[in-house]
Amino acid sequence: MINRFVLNEVSYFGPGAREVLPQEIARLGLKKAFVATDKDLIKFGVAGKVLEVLDKAQIPYEIFSDIKPNPTVTNVNAGVAAYAKSGADFILALGGGSSIDTAKAIGIITNNPEFSDVVSLEGVAPTKKKSVPIIALPTTAGTAAEVTINYVITDEVNQKKMVCVDPNDIPAIAIVDAELMYTLPKSLTAATGLDALTHAIEGLITKGAWEMSDMFEIKAIEMIARYLETATNEPNNAEARNGMAVAQYIAGMAFSNVGLGVVHGMAHPLGAIFDIPHGVANALLLPTIMEFNAPAALDKYEQIAKAMNVYTPGMSKEAAADAAVTAVKELSIRLGIPQHLSELGIKEGDLDKLATAAAADVCTPGNPREVSKEIILELYKKVL
Repeated sequence: MINRFVLNEVSYFGPGAREVLPQEIARLGLKKAFVATDKDLIKFGVAGKVLEVLDKAQIPYEIFSDIKPNPTVTNVNAGVAAYAKSGADFILALGGGSSIDTAKAIGIITNNPEFSDVVSLEGVAPTKKKSVPIIALPTTAGTAAEVTINYVITDEVNQKKMVCVDPNDIPAIAIVDAELMYTLPKSLTAATGLDALTHAIEGLITKGAWEMSDMFEIKAIEMIARYLETATNEPNNAEARNGMAVAQYIAGMAFSNVGLGVVHGMAHPLGAIFDIPHGVANALLLPTIMEFNAPAALDKYEQIAKAMNVYTPGMSKEAAADAAVTAVKELSIRLGIPQHLSELGIKEGDLDKLATAAAADVCTPGNPREVSKEIILELYKKVL
């Protein structure tokens, strides 16, 4: 079997890492930045920390902030038009997965205009040219969009999240600066951190997993178990913030190359149809889906229990799996994640539509245990 691993050309880590921007922009021979971000990051001064670096280096830029959570085809189209008018020659993507995913779509369409309808990018699109150069600076420790070959855009017309997989979209440079995450609210720190844990666990047990990806995912689980609660409860704790920033990147390195599973398959329609934040949807679903998948991945669940420090020597594999599921469930509860879809306004009458969409989602086939629409419907009912 042939396995492929695609990563950024260059990545930087550590508090203050944004200071390398001028040297990297100069190294690549780039001139003007198209800053793709969101209005809240501008409002709360996070974007300013990066723009200050550009200002000091006299690097011109234009800001595009018409990006919403669960970004849409409309957002992308607006971004493509704005980029074309800007005179920029690279995109500086600043934000969580929404900003970086939007930047990827803008960059791909700009250099591959035959995909300008956006919806044709769903799945594995046969683009021919690399994206416009992207330098990605994440402001959440969750999606790892700065290192993945995936991006997710919502098709508003069909109420569908399109998962787009394309090695041509990966940012040329990732700058993982934990100082950009210090002002992230407690609820978002928790939800995005559990999104990262979902990536690590699903990436570990997905059908495409292999030795190299396993190595990264196990380390990511270990680090998230160590740092997430502290980062959530002590937002200025530099060690915990940086630990989570690195952990989510490590998880992304692997899952981007091996795929995910039905947690993401079920979370995507929750975001597309009901606009539920992706991290919240994943966090709510994860323990129940882990319990369902355990019989198909007992060896891996033993590794999860060890990484989360809940393994006792001599445990059976089944007991280790139970301990792993319980640890994830209890972590989610301690971090204040809703435990039922009904808390988010979902009704039983909505579940059939959700199950139909989840069964067709591009992530679902990677699940280690086979699922059908009927099984997915029962899983939704368990968390209703």
